[in-house]
Amino acid sequence: MTSDTPLWIYDTTLRDGSQREGLSLSLEDKLRIARQLDRLGVPFIEGGWPGANPKDVQFFWQLQEEPLTQAELVAFCSTRRPGMAATDDPMLQPILAAGTRWVTIFGKSWDLHVTEGLKTTLDENLAMIQDTIQYLRANGRRVIYDAEHWFDGYKQNPAYALETLRVAIAAGAEWLVFCDTNGGTLPHEIAQIVQEVIQVFDSSAEVEADGRRQTADGESAEKVEKAQLSTPQFPLLTPHSPRFGIHTHNDSDTAVANALAAVMQGVRMVQGTINGYGERCGNANLCSLIPNLQAKLGFSCIAADQLEQLTETSRFVSEVVNLAPDDHAPFVGLSAFAHKGGIHVSAVERNPLTYEHIRPEQIGNRRRIVISDQAGLSNILAKARSFGIELNKQDPTCREILQRLKALESEGYQFEAAEASFELLMREALGQRQNAFEVKGFQVHYSLLSETDRDRATSLATVKLAVDGKDILEAAEGNGPVSALDAALRKALISFYPEIGTFYLTDYKVRILDGTAGTSAKTRVLIESSNGHQRWTTVGVSGNILEASYLAVVEGLEYGLLLQTQAKAALAASATAK
Repeated sequence: MTSDTPLWIYDTTLRDGSQREGLSLSLEDKLRIARQLDRLGVPFIEGGWPGANPKDVQFFWQLQEEPLTQAELVAFCSTRRPGMAATDDPMLQPILAAGTRWVTIFGKSWDLHVTEGLKTTLDENLAMIQDTIQYLRANGRRVIYDAEHWFDGYKQNPAYALETLRVAIAAGAEWLVFCDTNGGTLPHEIAQIVQEVIQVFDSSAEVEADGRRQTADGESAEKVEKAQLSTPQFPLLTPHSPRFGIHTHNDSDTAVANALAAVMQGVRMVQGTINGYGERCGNANLCSLIPNLQAKLGFSCIAADQLEQLTETSRFVSEVVNLAPDDHAPFVGLSAFAHKGGIHVSAVERNPLTYEHIRPEQIGNRRRIVISDQAGLSNILAKARSFGIELNKQDPTCREILQRLKALESEGYQFEAAEASFELLMREALGQRQNAFEVKGFQVHYSLLSETDRDRATSLATVKLAVDGKDILEAAEGNGPVSALDAALRKALISFYPEIGTFYLTDYKVRILDGTAGTSAKTRVLIESSNGHQRWTTVGVSGNILEASYLAVVEGLEYGLLLQTQAKAALAASATAK
């Protein structure tokens, strides 16, 4: 396979991905994701089912007014209903009104679904496929046909399943997509079935048979103005030259492997979603498929500079859908190129190929050296460099930092999940920690109300701290003790450090370290903070959950101020250089 072999990526995050339990997209969310996918260079973006809900109708209208710059927007719909003509089915009118050049139609491949699901005959199902595609072609649309439940249908009744594809081709579908809708097929089955089907349609006898099956309406559809339909990227195909695609679900945890198996057998469209979002167990994850296909198998999916946006796109979509990113996701996860063991770190420092299967920069990720009680001096030196600190292995401070790290980890600290706290620890050991403020004490009060009034209960925190030798006493309320403490600290500091107004807590995690100790157990608190552009995590450990929270909150504010100081210094250095 050469890098010139094209492969078309088809993203269905906005339709199939949004069917994930707990995921809900607003109109603005859909528009933001669509434009990010457009920047990524995805050729096809499935926007939804026009007419299924007002939001999808508005989405397509909006993108008619402000079109995407690179991608083809695709409307999605089923075949017409049984017992009526496509011209009379009101479901198809919003599809045409969406104004997209391409439409994806799904139809039944499995005879069980035809008789039990649609409650119709096998012949009527074939007529539904034919009539719908011909109607869309006659109205100037190019058609992708999703063969729903393809693999189950082929295994149950291969002759009928193949006939549904023949009808779709004769009617004018340009892409035939094999859908593993239930997600139960395994890679070896995918490979075998795809190979068999493509061989059937590649034979000259089948091509001739397809030509004889073409109806008068199909012939008419082929006379649609080619200047209107054809593009350099997608030249118009005849009914005798279909392309094949794959659409897999992850119910057997093999969606990515299944898609790769199909590609190796000749399919040239891969459908999936960002981060693998989708109904039940999700869809094939494009964040794994694209780098596997392009960086490893040599297919041309998107431009190299767009591939470098993959990690950013993954995290952007996570933010928009309000789901925490999977830190351990292949390729794009925060831990995908993280190295923890001292021997690993030492080897990677000498040659990254020793423990990295591709360069993380290829897909916009980065190498991370993880700090924990398993760390060696190599970890400390590498981590220091990532913080912009140059250390020498012979410097006794290195061993002091390592010993301090191991001692704190034995007490329950976890610095691999709280790198901001570790940078503060390292800078303190080097005498570089800026004491922006000093907390002299705090108190937190909570009023226990009756069951009927509990939703109005608040906490009150009072803090005393010093900034530049000046003592400040402040109090604030919150909907819980940590919230109140955080609010009081901000209130006391914001007049000295206005940038604190941009900081906010994004996550709060509590872990009981010794469950057998009951309520007196030691507690670890991890707090993630953000300034809208960067995220950082700090840690606190104590037998008192409030003290552990206080330690993490204070370091979160301190580290945010450090980032602001570093940003100002970098800006000043850039201005001086100019």
